Amino acid sequence: MNAVVDLGKFRAQGSTQIHPVILSGGSGTRLWPLSRALYPKQLLQLASDRTMIQDTVARSANDAGFDAPVVICNDEHRFIIDEQLRQIGVQARRILLEPAARNTAPAIAAVALWLMTLDPDPIMLVQPSDHLIGSPDEFHSAVVKGLGAAQAGRLVTFGIKPSRPETGYGYIQAGPALNGGVDDLRSVDKFIEKPDLETAQRFVDSGAFYWNSGIFLLSAKHYLDELRRLHPAMHEACARAVKGGKEDLNFFRLEARSFADAPALSIDRAVMEHTDRAAVVAVDMAWSDIGSWRALRDVNERDPDGNVVHGDVVLDRVRNSYVRADGHLVAAIGLDDVIIVSTDDAVLVANADDAASVSGVVEVLRKRNRPEPNQHRTIYRPWGYYRTVDAGDRFQVKRIMVKPGAKLSLQKHFHRAEHWVVVQGTALVQRGQDTMLIHENESIYIPIGAEHRLENPGKLPLHLIEVQSGAYLGEDDIVRIADSYGRS
Repeated sequence: MNAVVDLGKFRAQGSTQIHPVILSGGSGTRLWPLSRALYPKQLLQLASDRTMIQDTVARSANDAGFDAPVVICNDEHRFIIDEQLRQIGVQARRILLEPAARNTAPAIAAVALWLMTLDPDPIMLVQPSDHLIGSPDEFHSAVVKGLGAAQAGRLVTFGIKPSRPETGYGYIQAGPALNGGVDDLRSVDKFIEKPDLETAQRFVDSGAFYWNSGIFLLSAKHYLDELRRLHPAMHEACARAVKGGKEDLNFFRLEARSFADAPALSIDRAVMEHTDRAAVVAVDMAWSDIGSWRALRDVNERDPDGNVVHGDVVLDRVRNSYVRADGHLVAAIGLDDVIIVSTDDAVLVANADDAASVSGVVEVLRKRNRPEPNQHRTIYRPWGYYRTVDAGDRFQVKRIMVKPGAKLSLQKHFHRAEHWVVVQGTALVQRGQDTMLIHENESIYIPIGAEHRLENPGKLPLHLIEVQSGAYLGEDDIVRIADSYGRS
């Protein structure tokens, strides 16, 4: 499904500037093997020609009602997210870096505290980075409906009108209407965790329950007031983490020890379930949290046999299935209601009803210290990427791409030597005290212990093959002497 985003139709009420807050701390294990810890689902193109985080940011970008977004994310994703925002012409107000995963309540608190250093009472539109909204105009209309309540101190959430008895979502039971009887803005009676099927059907039939979208419109001041009342230790830990944080390029690093002291709780558990300020705006905006492969199948356009197909795929008598080939050819015969996902290093085959159990497989792989839960063979860096082509005893072969104008850190290795062969472009190489240009079909040898640096001085991507040899070839055998990206 390709969402058509017309942000020009949306204008916030009055002169209020809304601060989009994008939560991007998840690892997306339910969409393994495509989603990995170092490259989770919000960084992937799943439902449009943009990634999930690009679609999320675009819903509130380049519009008079919104300020530049604030993103809070895992430190390891910072450069990828910054690059993906640049690709859609968006400069974040700031990207806050979480030194540890502490769930959504501390993440939102940290952003609120940081924003209050710029604005005495900012209004935050808090969105997960990996949700799909197929009707952005309906979403914008719901934001307008909830804005007055948020300014008045209500903690506003957005309830999705349920289309079926879904057991995978939390629910919100709505109370009386607010704001002069407007039915779409109501108080909240209670939040309910994921119900069984019979209970979910009863919720749908009653008309008083909504799916919990996990999207919020909040006054930073009033959210922090409630957090201080309900969880003073969390508030104090986040305040110390912001006060002790530091700027780093376009990033803000929260102070690690203080942030780690914050209890790991969701905003629902920490605040929304206990506050008397909660309000809900009912909205039908074609929403999905893309929480499983089955959910992803259901939001994409299907072929006449009910299949969703991506990549190099050949099907024979296959129906109602999701088949994705990222690289190798996938052929499937005589199947119904299955999920098949093939990457360059893993293949998932599952009945669609069991696709939600993928997280259990990922946990088994982690216990076995397998690399597949954490990373793909292609690893992205701020300067470009590298991809492992082959590896064996005392050798490893990588394909490296360096972006125009980018350069790797000045570094050395204690256990490996490297041989670089330029395939396309021109490399500027520093080796010891020497600096030289290496052109296509030329190569250079970097001995063990030699200080070296690789740079692309051209206007096109630089591609080369790196052959490593030595007793130890791990990525931790890098001693950085100088780095343009602030990495230690």
